[in-house]
Amino acid sequence: MNRATGGEMTAKEYLSQAYRIDQRINAKLEQVMALRELATKATVTLSDMPRSDSPNVCRMEDIILKIVDSENEINAEIDRLVDLKREMRAVIGAVEQSEHQTSSAGMRSRFSSWEQIAVMMAYSIQHTYRMHDQALRAVAVPPHERKCDCMRASNVLPYMVED
Repeated sequence: MNRATGGEMTAKEYLSQAYRIDQRINAKLEQVMALRELATKATVTLSDMPRSDSPNVCRMEDIILKIVDSENEINAEIDRLVDLKREMRAVIGAVEQSEHQTSSAGMRSRFSSWEQIAVMMAYSIQHTYRMHDQALRAVAVPPHERKCDCMRASNVLPYMVED
């Protein structure tokens, strides 16, 4: 069973959580950089047309608030990622065969590509895949299902800033 069918999380889904959280953190960091650029962008338009009676004087304040909110979300995600990685190290450490601990399950949690893992372990890519499958079968997912909303696209959509 898996989370898509409402069942328990598989070992692959469990070990993939850290990667998805890391990707979400990176997306939010990009959002913050874009907001910072927007906050520092100052353009002056020279025109003989009269100015609007109600200019948006709070625009800078709105952008700064969005930056602060995003940074708080990023910090919470980083805390969550650190906790999850600590838990994953314990789960991987509980696998009996040390070869499986250092194989794909352990290295994949560091976001290495399959090719990098094969080279580091001096195995063929096919053997690396086999070891990965064996390691996944050996991993015991903790009994509690982590409430991971890592797959929701809404978590990586940028803020909408009106001009």
